[in-house]
Amino acid sequence: MSRTSDSSHPSGGPHTADVLVIGGGIIGLVTAWRAAQRGLRVALADPAPGGGAARVAAGMLAAVTELHYGEETLLGLNLASARRYPDFVAELTAATGQDVGYRACGTLAVALDADDRAHLRELHALQTRCGLTSEWLGGRDCRRLEPMLAPGVRGGLRVDGDHQVDPRRLADALVTACERAGVVFHRALAARLTVVRDRATGAVLGDGTVLTAAQVVLAAGSLSGRLDGVPPEVLPPVRPVKGQVLRLRVPPAYAPFLSRTVRAVVRGSQVYLVPRADGELVVGATSEELGWDTTVTAGGVYELLRDAHELVPGITELPLTETRAGLRPGSPDNAPLLGPTALPGLQLATGHYRNGVLLTPVTGDVMAEALTTGALPDEARPFTARRFATAPPKPVTAAATTHPTAHLEHA
Repeated sequence: MSRTSDSSHPSGGPHTADVLVIGGGIIGLVTAWRAAQRGLRVALADPAPGGGAARVAAGMLAAVTELHYGEETLLGLNLASARRYPDFVAELTAATGQDVGYRACGTLAVALDADDRAHLRELHALQTRCGLTSEWLGGRDCRRLEPMLAPGVRGGLRVDGDHQVDPRRLADALVTACERAGVVFHRALAARLTVVRDRATGAVLGDGTVLTAAQVVLAAGSLSGRLDGVPPEVLPPVRPVKGQVLRLRVPPAYAPFLSRTVRAVVRGSQVYLVPRADGELVVGATSEELGWDTTVTAGGVYELLRDAHELVPGITELPLTETRAGLRPGSPDNAPLLGPTALPGLQLATGHYRNGVLLTPVTGDVMAEALTTGALPDEARPFTARRFATAPPKPVTAAATTHPTAHLEHA
C-alpha cells in the first residue's frame, strides 16, 4: 500500500527523512527507488506521482539515432544508460510484476529527398567517427525491412541497438517499486525549499505540510527552475520545451504495420513512429519554444500527420486515439544537471530534455551514489549541477555607488 502524508501523518506536522525528492516523474521516481534501496529513508513530494513528461513521451531509447553535433559528451552517458536497460527492466519487472513494454526492436532512420539523404550521410559519418554501429541502406532495402514505407524513400540508417520502452508503463512500475521499497509519498506540490543556516533542510508543501530531510533532490522536470526558496545562484537553468504527440491504433487487419521505430526529417522537422507490441502507434513530436503552453493545436496535429503520411502513407487509415502536449525540461546544453549544488543539502536531477526516458537507469544509479557518498561517479562528472552556477551578486558599497559607471557595471 502506498504511504502518503494523508494517511501517515497529520497535515502540517513536521516529518523527517534522509532524502526528500521533489518531483514524481520518472527521474524523481528512479532517484527515490534507488536511494531507498541503499537503505535511506526517502520521501517524495508530487501531487500525481508517475505523471509529468513521461505521460507524453514516445519512449525511444535512441542513443545512436539521437546523436547531434556537439553532444558527443552526452553520447557517453546515453550509451551507458542504454547498456543498463535490459538489466534495469528485468530488475524493475521482478520487483513489481509489471511489464514496462521494453522492446529490442531497433530503429530505421530514413531520407525522403536528396537533402535528407545528404543529412543522413553526414550523421552516419559522425556515428562512425564516434565508434557507433549503424548500417547504411538504399531505399529498396529500407522498404524491404518496412514494406509500409513510401516508395520515394531514398535511403536510411539501420540501427539495431536503438530500442524502445513504454514510458507510461515505466512510470507506473516505478511508483509501485517505490511503494514497495518504503518511499513515503506526499501527494502535494512543493511550494518552497526550506533553507536554514545556508543549508537546504526540506520543503513546505502547498497544503502546509512541512517536510524536513538531510538532503533534498530537486527533480521536478521543467518546473525545477521555479521552486521558491532556491537561491538564485543555484536555481537550475531549466526551461519548458513543448512537444505535441499523437497516438493511433493499428487494427489487427493492418498488423504488422511497422516492426521497428521509424524516423525521418521531413522539411526540416523531425518525425518518428514508434509501434508498440499492443497495437498502439505513437507519432511525434513537435518542438516548440512556447513557455508553459500545453495546448494541442490543429496546426501541430496537422503537421505531424502530414509528415507521417509522407513517410508511411497508410497511416491515414488508422484510428486516431489521442492527441497530447507536454513539456520537456531543456537545459542550455541539452544535457541533464546531476548531483550536488553549491547549496549544501541540495542536489539536482533535472534538465534531461529529450533523453529523460533513455537516461532513467543511469540517473538512478548516479543519484544514489551522490546521495550516499556526496560525489558523482566519473561517468556523470561532466553533468555536474554546478556547471551553470553563477556567483552571487557582490554587495554594492557606498563608494561604488558614487562612481559614474557603477550602475552600468551592475545592469
